[in-house]
Amino acid sequence: MLRQKWYTAGVIQELPIRPRRNRKSAAIRNMVRETALTAAHLVYPMFVQEGEEDSPIESLPGCTRWSVQGIVSECRRLYELGIRCVDLFAVVPEEKKDAAGSEAWNPEGVVPRAIRAIKAAVPGMMVMTDVALDPFNTYGQDGIVKEYEDGSYEILNDETVEALCRQALCHARAGADIISPSDMMDGRIGALRTALDAEGYTGVSLLSYTAKYASAFYGPFRGALGSAPKFGDKKTYQMDPGNAREALREAYLDESEGADMLMVKPATMYMDVIALLRQHTTLPIAAYHVSGEYLMLKAAAASGWLDEKQTTLETLLSIRRAGADIILTYAAPQVAEWLREEA
Repeated sequence: MLRQKWYTAGVIQELPIRPRRNRKSAAIRNMVRETALTAAHLVYPMFVQEGEEDSPIESLPGCTRWSVQGIVSECRRLYELGIRCVDLFAVVPEEKKDAAGSEAWNPEGVVPRAIRAIKAAVPGMMVMTDVALDPFNTYGQDGIVKEYEDGSYEILNDETVEALCRQALCHARAGADIISPSDMMDGRIGALRTALDAEGYTGVSLLSYTAKYASAFYGPFRGALGSAPKFGDKKTYQMDPGNAREALREAYLDESEGADMLMVKPATMYMDVIALLRQHTTLPIAAYHVSGEYLMLKAAAASGWLDEKQTTLETLLSIRRAGADIILTYAAPQVAEWLREEA
């Protein structure tokens, strides 16, 4: 049989190169796929609260504010699904908040207790912890606030870094595997590395929120934690959404100060930044598929406009394709179940 021929400029030519041959079956598509998504790439952000009750989160459908007992049970399920890392965020009652955020380093606080419980029940589960003051202080800011007589205020950098070191050490003593500072204070990676090493926690990793943008997509998360700023915004310390080169500066600093992994947040709206960092560092890169990004897919699927499974898997695969090694997402349990079904 003669080869199919094609026409160009009036001349008949053969068609020897056919990219579709590498797409002709599921088997070959899987074999030549450049980027893969597995449960091992996922980190599940989890909210832990005081008391014995678990409560659904209205602003984040499918997510829960867990009790310590509840979070342990859920971690057992997650481990069976192939998820090997969770990230803990504290839900703090108003009566435990103060200007300094001192509950953040209480050794009997809800996060240290959750760390100890998870590590005892599911030793193979890596526990990552958020380090920042916004859930713990009365201002809802990631740092210590200084107020002035004229009504203005300042987020104090160095004083905040000292507090973050206390918080990180509290988590390390409880058994945390990875400390993940989300505050965006200058110099905190070097300070945290020094503080951890000085107490012998040389094996505790630092996943830095390297390029955390002052994004409008965090609203549902702040509703889940009750950590929205009581005044102003976070633009003096979180990055300007118009900047990409600045992310390289932050990455170089974090790497030089001892970060083990770097993060870009949000993920889908900043995939150019993920790709940029991937070209300039050998460190693993994490991307946080944030609450607003997650909720957009959930809302569209609930309205019948999108297929939730297919759009979520495509979204997370695209984040991996941009260069992320690790993805933090509220969809992690459901995605792990979907991936198991397709295996």
